[in-house]
Amino acid sequence: MLYFARWKIALILLVVLAGVLATLPNFFSKSTLESWPDFLPKRQIVLGLDLQGGAYLLYEVDSEDYKQQQFRQLVGNVRQALRENPRIGYTGLGIQGDSVQVRIRDAAKIDEARARLNEQLNPLNTGVFGGQTVNEFQLDDQGDGLFRFTFTDDGLQQRLAKVVEQSIEVIRRRVDELGTTEPSIQRQGTDRILVEAPGESDPQRLKDIIGQTAQLTFHLVDDSMSPSQALQSRPPAGTMIVYGVEDQLPYLLDETPLLTGEELQDASVAFDQQTNEPVVNFRFNTAGARKFADVTRQNVNRPFAIVLDNEVISAPVIREPITGGSGQISGSFTVEGADNLAVLLRAGALPAKLNVIEERSVGPGLGADSIESGKIASYVGAAAVVIFMILTYGVFGVMSNVALFANVTLIFGVLTTLQATLTLPGIAGIVLTVGMAVDANVLIYERIREEMRAGRSAVSAIDAGYQRAMGTILDANITTLVAALILFFIGSGPVKGFAVTLMVGIFTTVFSAVTFSRFLVSTWYRRKRPSTLPI
Repeated sequence: MLYFARWKIALILLVVLAGVLATLPNFFSKSTLESWPDFLPKRQIVLGLDLQGGAYLLYEVDSEDYKQQQFRQLVGNVRQALRENPRIGYTGLGIQGDSVQVRIRDAAKIDEARARLNEQLNPLNTGVFGGQTVNEFQLDDQGDGLFRFTFTDDGLQQRLAKVVEQSIEVIRRRVDELGTTEPSIQRQGTDRILVEAPGESDPQRLKDIIGQTAQLTFHLVDDSMSPSQALQSRPPAGTMIVYGVEDQLPYLLDETPLLTGEELQDASVAFDQQTNEPVVNFRFNTAGARKFADVTRQNVNRPFAIVLDNEVISAPVIREPITGGSGQISGSFTVEGADNLAVLLRAGALPAKLNVIEERSVGPGLGADSIESGKIASYVGAAAVVIFMILTYGVFGVMSNVALFANVTLIFGVLTTLQATLTLPGIAGIVLTVGMAVDANVLIYERIREEMRAGRSAVSAIDAGYQRAMGTILDANITTLVAALILFFIGSGPVKGFAVTLMVGIFTTVFSAVTFSRFLVSTWYRRKRPSTLPI
């Protein structure tokens, strides 16, 4: 029947009012919105890269750089394994091309060495429940005591997939720290990452922040010989030469880090009270603080180097145990440089180097043109629909247009509330939704016409028209919803934007074309009480 309970009327009007209030801030400037009372919504819809401009960056994981990292770590693990008691003599340990090799001196200890080296193959879980494993490395016995480690194909592929996942999370944290609105960060292919940052006013800073590996490590300075002697002869086993970032002086450091940036909990910019220069204060987590305290307690009066991306930031002398779990990185920082370093340390280190293979900067002018084109298309389409409905269905067409206006308002209200990103394909989804909403009303009105021709009364024809068209409308919208869900989960970027607006539009269409439209027709009928319907 056409009767609506009061609570239903209140609920329908409340939904429409909520949509209007949520959409309203989009018609005002941000400065105007700041003066609004706090109880009113102030969010505006988020525009995508193609609508407001910004930065577009496509990265590729440097697999060779990552392999060299893993090989260096493997060399240290092999050295440590062979030095355990009873010690096994070896020679020639190092990286040779795409492999790590070592030669065992004593033929009698080859079997024992093989057993220790097999422990370094690093098994990786591949099954969903951890049931299947592959080794990251394979060990080949070349004869005459020579062993060679190489990556397995499955192990390298799984490692690179993990690197991409970790890199996406690190990039997301770094971009969020910059305050960029709704960045789109997603995998492309097996080893590429696409970054879209709408509204980013400084694409170069974004690229600099993302591109730095920011691998922070803490090493003890080796004092067995001077750096100059190590350069002239050969650094002792287990040490490395690293140069200072400012003075470019060499430092001889223990190769194995005592602490890494993974144990950092926070980093922030401050100013030195004596020099008033920007510095970066850092704080370790509980485990890192305990380890930092042990290291400083055991190495009082020894230099302790802070290394960032293979450059010594500073090398202070440990004067006393540091038990508070915090420290300070100082240098000739600018305020922006210190802030960037703090962002990098808070976000964590990239697991591998990323190379930019495509870079675009979309200007706001192009976005403004896109918005204007989208507006014109929407206005023309909406005007054509409004005129057609009025000419075809008269007063019912007017009520359909009112419901259509409510539908579009609800779509923008939901997108604004959810802070979903609106793109050009999203605008296409909204225009498509307008057509779907009108189609639902056409089905209802044509059904009402059929019921009138069959001799039903006005109220009976209206009621039957809405009830019997409901099944067809639901079937059509459910099948469209299934297609939209598939686009959302399988698609990426603009395809997802289209799917989101289409899904939102399906729900608002069912509400506006069926519930709200029926409420309008019911209200009109109770006031006019016509004997025949002007349809």
